[in-house]
Amino acid sequence: MIIGLTGSIASGKSTVAKMMRGYELPIVDADQVARDVVEPGSPTLAKIVAAFGEAALCEDGTMNREYVGQLIFHEPAKRNVLNDIIHPAIRTEMLRQRDEYVTNGHQHVVMDIPLLFESKLQHYVEKIIVVSVNEDVQLARLMARNGLSEADALARIRSQLPMSVKEAGANAVIYNNGSEEQAAVQLARILTEWHII
Repeated sequence: MIIGLTGSIASGKSTVAKMMRGYELPIVDADQVARDVVEPGSPTLAKIVAAFGEAALCEDGTMNREYVGQLIFHEPAKRNVLNDIIHPAIRTEMLRQRDEYVTNGHQHVVMDIPLLFESKLQHYVEKIIVVSVNEDVQLARLMARNGLSEADALARIRSQLPMSVKEAGANAVIYNNGSEEQAAVQLARILTEWHII
C-alpha cells in the first residue's frame, strides 16, 4: 500500500514519520527530495541559475536560498518560474523512489508530503493519514520552535489549507494535541486496521 502522510506546519507530522520508520516502513520524504534536487551540479540548480542569474548561487556551489527566497517572496511571477523548475524535478524523484521501493519488494511505502493537498498529489497514494492539531496548540508550538511572533506564526499557518479541509480528505486522522505516546497509540491502531503491522 502507498500511504500519504501529511499535516500542517507544527502539527507533529515529522514525529509521526519517525514513528513509521520505527516500523521499518520505507519513507519518501518530499522535503529531503526538495533539497536533493537542487544539490550543487544538479540540472535543476543549473536551471535556477539560468532563470535568476549567478546571484542564485553561493560561492560553494550551493543554491543561495536567501537570495532566491527574497526574490520569490515579493514577486509571484518569479515564484511561479521557480515552482515550474523545481516541482517537476521533485515529483519525478519522489515517484522514482516510490517505484524503487516497490520494485525492491517493499509491500508498503510512505510518502511524506507536507503539501499533499495543496499540491493536489492525492493520486500518488492509496490512503492518506493526516496529522491534525488544534490551532492554539499549533500556534504555541510554531512560536516556540521557530522563535516567531504570534502574527508571523499565524501568517504561516493561514498560508496552508485549513486542518478541517485536510481531515475531510483523509482516510485516517491522528489528533496530535497531546503527548507523543498518544499519537503513537493512534498510529499503531491505524496501521493495524490497515493490516500494515
